[in-house]
Amino acid sequence: MAIMSSIAHASLAALAGHRVAAAVSGGADSVALALWLHAHAPRVTLAGLIHVNHHLRGADSDRDEAFCRDLAGRLGVPLEVVHAPIADAGARSPEAAARTARYRAFAEAAVRLAASRVATAHTADDQAETVLLRLLRGTTSRGLAGIRAVRGLYVRPLLSCRRADLRAWLSTAGETWCEDATNADRSIARNRVRHDLLPVIEHIAPGAVPALARAAALAEDDEDVLQAEAIKMAASVVLLEDTAGADLDRERLRALPPAIARRVLRNVLERVAPRSSWNAGHLDAIRRLAGRHEGGGSLHLPGVFAERVSNVLRLRVGVVAAVTGYVYSLPVPGTVEVPEAGVEIIASIVASDEHADAYSLVVPPDAPLPLIVRNRRPGDRVQLGGGTRKVQDLMVDAKIPRSERDRVPLVVAADGQILWVIGVPGARRRAPGALAVGMVVLRFRKLERT
Repeated sequence: MAIMSSIAHASLAALAGHRVAAAVSGGADSVALALWLHAHAPRVTLAGLIHVNHHLRGADSDRDEAFCRDLAGRLGVPLEVVHAPIADAGARSPEAAARTARYRAFAEAAVRLAASRVATAHTADDQAETVLLRLLRGTTSRGLAGIRAVRGLYVRPLLSCRRADLRAWLSTAGETWCEDATNADRSIARNRVRHDLLPVIEHIAPGAVPALARAAALAEDDEDVLQAEAIKMAASVVLLEDTAGADLDRERLRALPPAIARRVLRNVLERVAPRSSWNAGHLDAIRRLAGRHEGGGSLHLPGVFAERVSNVLRLRVGVVAAVTGYVYSLPVPGTVEVPEAGVEIIASIVASDEHADAYSLVVPPDAPLPLIVRNRRPGDRVQLGGGTRKVQDLMVDAKIPRSERDRVPLVVAADGQILWVIGVPGARRRAPGALAVGMVVLRFRKLERT
């Protein structure tokens, strides 16, 4: 009992005043966790146990569930069993898909048990494995902080205990547990670290596991300070943020120390695209885009399209799909919708004297009908004053993002001359002015969103 008593002070402090649900798999660590929580009543209120059955191991999965039912019965607490089969993990590994499903199940079961904390049985060995895995993947100090002892709903009372010590304690107490055969499967990266890498490290440096756990605790302290600074600096960097994405001040982001800039970016990305995964490489790619001295540039990242537009770094949720060529007929009089640009264009014949505005164009008398509306094509030029200019150059001067240029509608006469590049200042054959009866005038307006 001395081993378990050594963790009591700090862990009990984190659990004080809470109803605690214990996540149990049937393995040694989670059995020890449940017994430890039960032994500390009434200082700890054990609300019940939660067991998630993924049905990945056939009869063994059913055996584990039955064991957990018996354990809950012995402890006199309710058991929430959640069946969460992993039918299709998609692009992720089955282990990652199972972990996501498990934590979703924990949160939902905690509500049913009226629990304000869910305790999981992570140990110092789990912490060491996590730190090594993340280090080998090139993580930031946030990743090196590893598994947090307390994070939101979750608490890990056994994080300072060695796995072998817990098993020894259970054996001394005459307790049994279930062995998961998949823990020996070396095709799983964590198991390779556990069975192949950690023994070598401990042979070279005895006490490596506690040392890695201490390193994680130090990284956590550093991360908390850096994160607080990033939250403070974000107020001057993030110009706009909503469900569609965010706009960031490129110069202010570029001026931040790299450690703070990465955290500002990660915080924004995790809010606008919470289901996507981010690593240090993604964050540095965005920083490089922000740091370019000339031109625009863009990046397709997990769940987000990043683009530099003048001094704004624009992050948009989802994949920005390429716009293929479109062509619409514009009757005179009549209306055409251009969904690619989110506008409609109205052609009318002037019935009385009036004045055109910035959203209208007088069709020159020498422009033959019918009119069409299309997007740009290579080599497009517009006649302006005494010469012509490339449509591409006009869009660049107007700071239209690269991702939006193929959406911009052009009104074109029957002879091919471009009359109007809609939304681009000055890109029209004839400026607004007085209108006379019989003239053809074009106007545009944004489509209503439904």
